[in-house]
Amino acid sequence: MERWQDRVAVVTGASSGIGAALARQLVNAGVMVVGLARRVDRMEAIKEQLPAELQSRFHCIHCDVGDLDSITAAFDWIEEQLGGCDILVNNAGCLFPGQLLTLELEQLQQTLNVNLMGVLHCTRRAYRSMKQREVAGHVVLINSLTGDTIINPPGDELQCLNMYPLTKHGIKAMLEVLRQEFRGFKTQIKVTSISPGVTDTEILPGGFDSLPMLKPDDIAAGIMYALATPPHVQVHQLTIKPLGEPF
Repeated sequence: MERWQDRVAVVTGASSGIGAALARQLVNAGVMVVGLARRVDRMEAIKEQLPAELQSRFHCIHCDVGDLDSITAAFDWIEEQLGGCDILVNNAGCLFPGQLLTLELEQLQQTLNVNLMGVLHCTRRAYRSMKQREVAGHVVLINSLTGDTIINPPGDELQCLNMYPLTKHGIKAMLEVLRQEFRGFKTQIKVTSISPGVTDTEILPGGFDSLPMLKPDDIAAGIMYALATPPHVQVHQLTIKPLGEPF
């Protein structure tokens, strides 16, 4: 992680789960971290748990990645106050348990806005920042096993993932499109997709907690591995499963 010392990493969804775990690990590794989330108070609490000498390296910014104006304001602040973005980790996501056929349309639309369009909007801003400064940056996409296959719920539970796997299949396609575009635009920007198995986070639907689970720190460690690779190495896709997972 030496080449990322004092560089700026933007982590969306940094108020809990994988985002919070990653923010801690990045700060401890010497990276300047900007956490983006709606729950700023949760991020501030995480900041207070850091060693006193490291707390100034964690900036907590309100941002709803489902809202383009909110994303624009957050990245404007990053560029004005910190000079730009060197690492982007698209971690924010949402899931409203229910069925495609009956769930409120507003909830389905919000899942699309946050999980897919929010990732695109944040990535476009990060790319602009990296390109303008000729930075060999890194974009990380937090995907899911549901980006490859539609996971059956445990037991006799009704399928409740609805729009979530649709957006994660979109992230899988976005990974390869971004890789090709970063190459086509003659940049040295890397892109990596991380696909966790069942992980103990707030987004996990009911019933899935009976399965073997990963912890947020496990996924954060995988992201840190991808970031720490030499400049000529690009981890394209990393799948992390808990031992004994039935999928």
